[in-house]
Amino acid sequence: MVVTRFAPSPTGALHIGGARTALFNWLYARAKGGKFLLRIEDTDKARSTPENAQAILDGLTWLGLDWDGEPVSQASRAERHREVAEELLANGRAFKCFSTQDEIEAFREQAKADGKSTLFRSPWRDIPEAQHPDAPYVIRLRVPRDGETTVPDAVQGDVTWKNDQVDDLVLLRSDGTPVYMLAVVVDDHDMEVTHVIRGDDHLANSIRQTLIYKAMAWDVPVMAHIPLIFGPDGKKLSKRHGATGAAEYQALGYPAAGMRNYLTRLGWSHGDDEFFTDAQAREWFDLDGIGKSPARFDFKKLENICGQHIAVADDAALLQELEGYLAATQAPPLTDAQRDGLARAMYCLKERAKTFPELIEKAHFVLSNRPIEPDEKSAAQLDDTARAMIADLTPRLQTAGWTRDELEAIVSSVAEDHGLKLGKLAGPLRATLAGRSVSPSVFDMMLVLGKEETISRLEDQAA
Repeated sequence: MVVTRFAPSPTGALHIGGARTALFNWLYARAKGGKFLLRIEDTDKARSTPENAQAILDGLTWLGLDWDGEPVSQASRAERHREVAEELLANGRAFKCFSTQDEIEAFREQAKADGKSTLFRSPWRDIPEAQHPDAPYVIRLRVPRDGETTVPDAVQGDVTWKNDQVDDLVLLRSDGTPVYMLAVVVDDHDMEVTHVIRGDDHLANSIRQTLIYKAMAWDVPVMAHIPLIFGPDGKKLSKRHGATGAAEYQALGYPAAGMRNYLTRLGWSHGDDEFFTDAQAREWFDLDGIGKSPARFDFKKLENICGQHIAVADDAALLQELEGYLAATQAPPLTDAQRDGLARAMYCLKERAKTFPELIEKAHFVLSNRPIEPDEKSAAQLDDTARAMIADLTPRLQTAGWTRDELEAIVSSVAEDHGLKLGKLAGPLRATLAGRSVSPSVFDMMLVLGKEETISRLEDQAA
């Protein structure tokens, strides 16, 4: 069975690059009928916080990336990590090193001054136990001194290092705490992870971790190192490009389905398909579709994809996610009346709205109560001619059957009576019903508002 994992450090919020890594792991597991596990790498006690861990979980939940089982705390497994280090020591695959940090630093400074390699080779590697001092020590992996180690990578291809360019890495510090390299390998092995899909900034780590796997005679999982995400300028995505955290994108009003689609397409492709559903993504996703080059984040493409997902979304699900957006931005919750109005209007709000703020702007007519106060742009539509047309229109609507065809016929007739085309009356009606220049069509607004409310708003403006 395929088992993937996402292993964030709770030292900050969920970065959009981490969100894409989680998404790729989730998609691959779901595509293969496997498991997607979550491990919180909380060994950095100084910077890891429960609040950050919860923010990561919230970000994954917003994106719709459900994980199997309970999240695993790496810090809680320190004893198991020490156990493996001791096992490696016992079978001769690791050794005790008594070199102090000052000695190591002095060696590196001298090597640098002599123009030699600063790669530290411990002098304690082959010294018998009987000659060991009674002093603090670290446990180091006994890395092969000759030959090469190759890591087959499902994205990057075979990656090879010469063993003499790898140091005898520390497994256990002198205070008995395990290092990251060891903890990751032990956790992945114990969690039965079959595929490690992560950013290619971890590519150099894969050689050291592979050496630990081999030292323990464990199966090495399939490695797949995916390219980083760059900003539009070709540089690593950062705050200067705009939002970088998953929570920020939720607060900006992007729908989760649109984010999943866009992030999936960011560095992975299936032919020329740009817009696709979750079901299609799960069916199509495979590692051979991941490119080697960094992907560039394009906000216009993101908005375009999100707009398409809003347009085809289920109305009830979209309303629920809209309420989640309002909560994320600490906006006042919807009243029952507003919720009912949005549910009736959703069919005509979804078109051409790329984000939830745009959808809410279009929904102003159904979220507002009388009297409607037009904004500056729409108020300019309400000149004397417009008010006269509205005054003529109001009594004719009293007997209307309130179907779209009948409403269009009546409004067109009033415009013609004033020697104008229908479009000349649409602006003033939009200002009267919505108080905004951006809204659904006037006929959709009339149908959503109903006869009584529509006529009341017209009478307010004509007065």
